[in-house]
Amino acid sequence: MSFPPSPRARSGPRRRSLLAVAPAALLVAGCSAGSEDSGASGGSRPSAADRARARAARDSRELAERYDAVVAAHPKLAERLRPLRAEVVRHAKAFGDAAEPSPSGSGSTSASPSATTPAVPAKEKDALAGLAAAEREIAGRHAKALLDAPGELARLLASVAAAGAAHVYLLTEA
Repeated sequence: MSFPPSPRARSGPRRRSLLAVAPAALLVAGCSAGSEDSGASGGSRPSAADRARARAARDSRELAERYDAVVAAHPKLAERLRPLRAEVVRHAKAFGDAAEPSPSGSGSTSASPSATTPAVPAKEKDALAGLAAAEREIAGRHAKALLDAPGELARLLASVAAAGAAHVYLLTEA
């Protein structure tokens, strides 16, 4: 006994054909993205890659300052946040940030808070939620920026965005 054909007619490509074409499309997109910026470094304006790298470094530095503010307001969270903050500082350095954020728990952060660092909520849970929201926002910015970035910078942005997503999970974990 044979089965009747499906009453639903398939329109568009099948899943297997999409899976077969996807790697080739990614390869073509990856090869063409790097060749566009290769000759544009001769001008006096910073390239788009340099601007993206500087923005990512600034975002990571400001996030480290936000971690410092939360630790200063909630010292009980210091042990939990120390490894995440250390990663954020490494991200800033990887993007070429030369400024060293003050170490977590030092008094210098509260003496001169950054204008962009928001106030820390009084409840620890709210402070962690604020950090998670900041990590999520920055990870999203990195993911968006990597679409136009040349090869190595795109890989770095993707890696840092993935780390930010992991930080969000760790910050929201009960």
